[in-house]
Amino acid sequence: MDALTLIIGNKNYSSWSLRPWLVLKQAGIPFREIRIPLYIPESKAEILKYSPSGKVPALIDGDVAVWESLAICEYLADRFPEKRLWPADIKARALARAVSAEMHAGFGALRQHMSMNCRKHLPGKGRTPEVLKDIERIRTIWNDCRARFGKHGVFLFGHFTVADAMYAPVALRFMTYAVELDSVCSAYANAITSLPAVQQWLADAKAEIETIPAFEMYA
Repeated sequence: MDALTLIIGNKNYSSWSLRPWLVLKQAGIPFREIRIPLYIPESKAEILKYSPSGKVPALIDGDVAVWESLAICEYLADRFPEKRLWPADIKARALARAVSAEMHAGFGALRQHMSMNCRKHLPGKGRTPEVLKDIERIRTIWNDCRARFGKHGVFLFGHFTVADAMYAPVALRFMTYAVELDSVCSAYANAITSLPAVQQWLADAKAEIETIPAFEMYA
């Protein structure tokens, strides 16, 4: 079987790229990585070679192309059912899909004012009233998932699932902006950021030389 190919953007900034990349890494699924720096004149043309939306990430599996982070994760869960990328229990799986979709569609204030920036440490920045509401909602989600379905492991549903990949960039944001967390959320965020795969992503991000001014609002 030919290895999958994942098209991603800058690791320092592209939270959407991190999500399926982390799923592949944690599941031990071999893949080839193509990184296309974003927001430069040739970016769109390069991305369009792989993704009809002109955006990253995109997954290429033979003659199948899947673009958009959550769709890629769903495809991987279907393609590799033995990897248990969703919880087996139907109630847990429903909640995992719901909180993943909520992350996918929501938290606009957090994205705007606390953009992912792995190379920076920005304590106290970005705390608008709307961002604080987003943070509180995320705390509630993490506590609820851990209390109901996470007792047999360190992740939201015990073992690592797509839901953890969806919230991994949030854990990195909380680290960058030094967001205050309760003990449950702090332990969960630490479990995510301590993963060898996430540490590899961070090392790669810090080695990048590109800077995107739009995501350096607190420079």
